[in-house]
Amino acid sequence: MRQLLSLIFFSVLFAFQAAASDYHEQLLLRPLHPSLLLASFNFQSNTTWDSFEQQNFRYFPRSLGQILQHASTKELHLRFSLGRWDAESWGARPWGGTREGGTGVELWAWVEAETDEEAEQRWLTLTNALSGLFCASLNFIDATRTTRPVMSFQPAGYHSNTSSDNLHLLHGTLPREVVCTENLTPFLKLLPCKGKAGISSLLDGHKLFDASWQSMSIDVVPVCENGREGECRLQITQTVDMVLDIQRSKRPRDNPIPRPVPNEELKCDTSKPYHSHDTCYPLDTSAQEEDWSLSQIFGHSLKGSCPLANDGIDPVCINVPHARQVFSSGGAIEHKDQSGYMRCFQLAQDSDFELALPQQEISEKAPLEQPLLYAERSFIGYGQERGGVQAILTNPSPTEAVDFVYMESLPWFMKLYLHTLKAKLSNGSASSDNVIQEMYYRPALDRKRGTQLEVRILIPANSTVVLTYDFEKAILRYTEYPPDANRGFDIAPAIITIGGGDVSIRTTTLLLPLPTPDFSMPYNVIILTSTVMALGFGSILNLLIRRFVGVDEAEMWDLRAVRANVVTALARLARRFKKKSEKKE
Repeated sequence: MRQLLSLIFFSVLFAFQAAASDYHEQLLLRPLHPSLLLASFNFQSNTTWDSFEQQNFRYFPRSLGQILQHASTKELHLRFSLGRWDAESWGARPWGGTREGGTGVELWAWVEAETDEEAEQRWLTLTNALSGLFCASLNFIDATRTTRPVMSFQPAGYHSNTSSDNLHLLHGTLPREVVCTENLTPFLKLLPCKGKAGISSLLDGHKLFDASWQSMSIDVVPVCENGREGECRLQITQTVDMVLDIQRSKRPRDNPIPRPVPNEELKCDTSKPYHSHDTCYPLDTSAQEEDWSLSQIFGHSLKGSCPLANDGIDPVCINVPHARQVFSSGGAIEHKDQSGYMRCFQLAQDSDFELALPQQEISEKAPLEQPLLYAERSFIGYGQERGGVQAILTNPSPTEAVDFVYMESLPWFMKLYLHTLKAKLSNGSASSDNVIQEMYYRPALDRKRGTQLEVRILIPANSTVVLTYDFEKAILRYTEYPPDANRGFDIAPAIITIGGGDVSIRTTTLLLPLPTPDFSMPYNVIILTSTVMALGFGSILNLLIRRFVGVDEAEMWDLRAVRANVVTALARLARRFKKKSEKKE
């Protein structure tokens, strides 16, 4: 609890100081158990609303600002995520999960428009423009992948009453999208220092996309002080969170293939009775902290502080007990808080910064914050016609109930049976009337829109709710299958919103196998059709071009007779020329 209060105070102080400046950045390092490291990069830029309207961009990226103005977008949230967050081993998600998206790409925005049709046109403009800016397939977010959430999302920024009446919330996902380096490069170009200095110089595609879990987020919200429209700012927050495997990150880049440890370097437990020269039992090193440094984890040291971030906030912080040994390079000033688990460093602009933690055996470790809810989702059932979805939702708190909204965005070829929706408590009694508080359902239309299901659920303390429903699989046209049709179709993760948006959880994506036709049959049809056409065309061409003669005339046109006649004619001509030459002589 002491660490949690310290983190809350730290975040509030950080946000308060950042609101007074135009740009700030900060890196928070938090070791996870057993040999993992959570690195959270946070960048925030502010600009006045008048400067944004006049296109007077300083720290706010011009490329993104012009897109927002052209598409009449008042609030934007974009996510690029890869991997799975292990809540049981790593604790609560960073930033409460609010800056995390589902696997692939997730986008939601509030668009200002008079009608729904106009909002959809501006949404299409926004997705196409962002697709080109971030080198992603956002242009594939069409009507079948777009939903209009009712209970799950709330505006994070300030919107006046006159403008909020014309705001339309649209949400789209691409769970199949593969996040890679070509998405990181335009992300860094939006920063004032563009990855050349400051904490952004540590962001490298080889390290980021080798992480066990990573998420990149962009949030653009209007912020007004004390709710007054005259002092409004447009704030963009860019976040990169990654969970790095320390041992894998320390491998050299020129030789990243893991190799067996030599015998002399093995760490064996010699207290075991069966220990010998050819038998080794691994030594338990859970009590020892892994040694690492910034240059080992990220490939190089931090290239000084960004000269544009002059708000007085320490750019690098690490969440370890004060008893843990931490060594920093010269010129850096260390600050420790009173919680006993947080220390920050003030960097020099002109010198590189290095942070090293040696291997140390320490009994005290920074406690992990317990999540408010555990969520798992999987397919149930069998067969090619029908199936089911099961979501296991667990409330670990022994005293307090959890009220949240569970949202599913299903493709149109998953035809949900709403009457099969059931919620059962862990004691086995079916009490969906008490568990399910409210529900919103929007059925799918074939090839036009997907299914949208939002359920408000109340889970008692120390209880588990199993939410299940059945669905039917549709038969697609053979042109609607992807090239790797036998792999299956990616289903977007479920979104869980707790406390009106303060805490958010995404489940893992699902892989749905659909009835797949035999794609070799079209090729067989093409070959057979080509053979028939060749035979028919050849016969017709033969009839049109070949000359037909009678049987009695066949001997005249015999090849050997024609050859004999030609030879005879040539012999006659030769004798004539010979006689003429003899007469002249």
